[in-house]
Parts: sequence; structure tokens; C-alpha cells
Amino acid sequence: MKRRHFLFIIILLSAFALTFFKIPLASSQGLSVVAGWVEGDLPVEDPAAAQWQIATAVEVPLSAQNITKPFLLDTKIKSVSARVLQNDSQIAILVEWADDTQDDSTVAIQDFRDGTALQFPQVQGQPYFCMGQQGGNVNLWHWKADWQAEIAARKEMESQYPDMYVDYYPYTETEEDTLAGVADYTDQNYLPALQAGNQFAALTHSSPVEDLIAGGFGTLTSQPVAQQNVQGFGAWKDGRWQVIFSRDLASSETDDVSFLPGKTYSVAFAVWDGANEERNGQKSTSQWVSLQLLSAAAPAEQAEPEAVEPESLLTTQNITLLMFGVLIVLIIIGGFIYSRLPE
Repeated sequence: MKRRHFLFIIILLSAFALTFFKIPLASSQGLSVVAGWVEGDLPVEDPAAAQWQIATAVEVPLSAQNITKPFLLDTKIKSVSARVLQNDSQIAILVEWADDTQDDSTVAIQDFRDGTALQFPQVQGQPYFCMGQQGGNVNLWHWKADWQAEIAARKEMESQYPDMYVDYYPYTETEEDTLAGVADYTDQNYLPALQAGNQFAALTHSSPVEDLIAGGFGTLTSQPVAQQNVQGFGAWKDGRWQVIFSRDLASSETDDVSFLPGKTYSVAFAVWDGANEERNGQKSTSQWVSLQLLSAAAPAEQAEPEAVEPESLLTTQNITLLMFGVLIVLIIIGGFIYSRLPE
């Protein structure tokens, strides 16, 4: 047997082994966020609560959304830190990132808000991480800094432009030069956005988080007001945002993701930097990240871990590593034989 014949056989055998044992030529370990268990109420409005230290913070890398317009290739936020807490009925997710400016107003036309969003698949597996796809809907929770600020004190045009002049509007009962509020309109039909349930026209928001669904680019849709069941709280301090999303684990809404203790889900993150004029598709996004929830029995199991049975070592990952090691040994032996063969 000549060297070239032997080399050809080695290549065929290696390819066969890689295919048969499903050994990837390259692989990476995905990020995983593991929830911390809390007995009692979750700190849904306190990002500094000691309970957050129960959960391990995971740094999630972000990159500019550059798949479809409008995109901005030079986004500013490169990563977020995420922690998750749960009890037997609720889940809370803390998202943190560095931001030099607090952009929480959109009253002026030149203003853009800071914001962050979570995305969860509505189907088995992982649909496209940018807004899902046809037949692969996603549920999104979008926290908006301006909505957070308006809960404390709503900003109107006159707060941004105190010297503005207002013409008399015939469909209100206010006097000339007096700013009209929604209650002054005798016919609500002249407020079509409010009548249509558009949350951007709402006078008040019960939560700074908008609950949405999507099934691909251009399909983002806000859920009806009655189905807005995600709460949120955000605080900016010393150049850093801390935002908490919270909701019941289970939801009766068909467009909502529902969580079961002990299960693993996928979540993706997005962030907007208002100072960089980021909005809509101009944002930083992550790939899918694994979200592992604990079962009710998890704390007790963690306190007293059971001994590992020998069978538990025969995992798919360990078998793959073993086969890969055997393949390497065979290649080394083949190389030795190859060096001994005649030209």
C-alpha cells in the first residue's frame, strides 16, 4: 500500500467517524441564566435588594441589529448584565447596563428614549432572534424610560416649551389661550389614537413595560390594554440603568409566554440608547440565551446534593468527548503508519 492510498483511506474513515458520532468540527457553550429561588415576595421595585445576590449575574453580549432597515451599525451598548429571581408564582428579571446619560423624555422632537426589551419564543425551539418569523411568534416585553418617568410626573409640551402659544380648539370648552386636557374634550372622537386604544396616546401608564407580540419584521403589535400584564421598574444612577421586569409565571393570554418551574426557556435581550438617537430597529440585540427556572424543590435539593451515580457520567457530551479522543488516537496511529509506508 502506498502513502497516497493510505491517506485517502484515513480521510474517508475520519469523515465517516465525524458523521456517525455527530461530532462537530467546532462548538461553543451557549450562555445560560439560572434563576434564584426566593421565599416570599420578589423585589420587583428594588434593584438594590439583597435578594438579587441569590442569583448569579450573567453578562450577555450585544451587537447592532444590521439585518433589516432601519439599522444603525454604530450602536453604543455592547452588553447587559442579567439576573433572574422566582418564587412559586412570579418571575422577576433584572437587566443592567452602563449608560452615561439618562434619556427619559420624548416630548421634544429631537429627544429619544432609553429602553430595553426581553423576547421569548411562542413556539417550540428557537425562531429567528430578530422579531421571530412567520409561524414562529415571539412575546416581547419592552420597558421605556419615558413611560417610567411619566408614572412619577407626566411631561407635556408646555413643560418643554413654556412660552408656546395655543390656538383655541373648537371641540373643547376651554377658554382661548388655555391648554386643553383630555377631560375638556366634549367629543372623544376627536382623540382617535386614544379611542383606538393606542398606548402612546394614553394619559397614564400603569406600567412602564409594553407587552407585545411579533412574527417577523414589520409585524410588531401591542397587546390590548386589558392584556398588558407585565410590570416594570427602572432606575438610573451613576451612569447605569437597572430595570426590573416582573410577571406571574403563568398567563391565560394566548399571546403570552407562560413559565413552568423547573423548565428551561429561551430569552433574547435588546437595548436602545436615546443619546445615540437609537429607536425602532436601531438597537443592540443579543442571540438567544438559555433561561433555567427552578422547581419548588430546588432549594432543598441544592442544600443537600445527592451523590452522583456512575450512570450520570454517560452523558451525550461525555460520550462525544470520548469518541473525539478515540478519533484523535486513531489519527496519531495512522500518521505513524503513514510515515513508515513507501512513497
